[in-house]
Amino acid sequence: MSGSTVLIVDDEHTLARSAKAFLADHGYEAEVASTGEQALELLERLQPDVVFADVRLPGMSGLDLLKRIRDFDPVIPVIMVTAYGSIEGAVEAVKLGAFDYVKKPVDLEELKLLADRARENRLLKQELSYYRRRATRDVGLEGLVGESPAIRAVLERARQIAALDETPPVLLTGETGTGKGLLAHAIHASGSRAVKAFIEVNCTALPATLMEAELFGYERGAFTDAKESKPGLVEAAEGGFLFLDEIGDVDLSVQGKLLRAIEERAVRRVGSVRERKIDVHIIAATNRDLEREVRQERFRKDLYFRLAVIVLHVPPLRERGADVLLLSERFLRAFNAKYGKAVREISAPARDLMRAYPWPGNVRELSHVIERAVLWSRGPTLDVEHLSLTSPLPSDASTDHGALPPQGGDLAGWEKSMIEQAMREAGGNQTKAAQRLGISRDTLRYRLKKFGLAG
Repeated sequence: MSGSTVLIVDDEHTLARSAKAFLADHGYEAEVASTGEQALELLERLQPDVVFADVRLPGMSGLDLLKRIRDFDPVIPVIMVTAYGSIEGAVEAVKLGAFDYVKKPVDLEELKLLADRARENRLLKQELSYYRRRATRDVGLEGLVGESPAIRAVLERARQIAALDETPPVLLTGETGTGKGLLAHAIHASGSRAVKAFIEVNCTALPATLMEAELFGYERGAFTDAKESKPGLVEAAEGGFLFLDEIGDVDLSVQGKLLRAIEERAVRRVGSVRERKIDVHIIAATNRDLEREVRQERFRKDLYFRLAVIVLHVPPLRERGADVLLLSERFLRAFNAKYGKAVREISAPARDLMRAYPWPGNVRELSHVIERAVLWSRGPTLDVEHLSLTSPLPSDASTDHGALPPQGGDLAGWEKSMIEQAMREAGGNQTKAAQRLGISRDTLRYRLKKFGLAG
């Protein structure tokens, strides 16, 4: 704890001296000011890690001091000290950006725990700020690859969004694997809030029973396992972006609370009676048809229209033409570096196959294909056999469809018959059928649709 400095601003000299001595015993360097004006004189010299300030001070009020400290350095955590009769002032201070508040008579042990928490919070913010600044050198809209008209139109819209100081909610739509998450990161990294938080919420991974507490936080004692208060992911995104990935999977019971938080720019933790103002930009993404979900009453209409102020549709890879090859070259360089390989090129037949392949798993599938090919390569060139885009049935399948079709035969018909047989042998189970064919489930689903076969 050596080197951590606390500034205590209180005109009750006995309390201030006791707090200073107690914190000094626990490794803090503490200084005392009896007025807000004195505190401001000490601020630049001390550069405190934490400030404790009484709500009621002679002269400049505690709230005015809070605002001045926020102007000086918004990262310094300020904890308000309040008597019973001025709780409302402390609540107002929290809305204005105070880290927390503590009531008089002050428990010195509680004061020390708050100082520890606030200090750790500041260090974490400084560390995150460093990594975000470093990340923005490599991540941004200029880092997204694509020359096709479809993707260039999306990137141009994204640049316009990133340039806005006040961004309305943005909804990214498109199939799984098209790069919606990467686009959300790029919008954040290319704008004025690049050094602020980017909090990603995987709505599919959070069950409805946990979603509310994870998003909005909770107070100690709000439920059985709530041993201490915890801010939610919305609060963690303060000043930056909240990315709600697969928003279509959010339970209806939580959608209303999310709508209220977006509209009122405030959250209320589970078990709390006070609201906390938030300054957060929202980006949501989905691979679902939300308009259809609204019609079927599986998604709230009001939330949909609130999120869909700006809609960007990310095109599937099969509609991006030669972008497949541009992306492949980028992945080739990345995986060469990752695995210490020296694959220099992709053969012409392999490039032709990649252009013709429908890529049902989109950019994510392409990345996995190139990674696998580079990993197992033994030479400087990736060829058709390295890509493993199609595979025959396993040798134990009791059929002659494992061989290539006869010369001059119907390739599409042969492929359809392979899929039909695999589905029969798997009892209609798509996952097992895909495993027998040696392809991904997404690829199988695409081909079932392509040939009009029941899945």
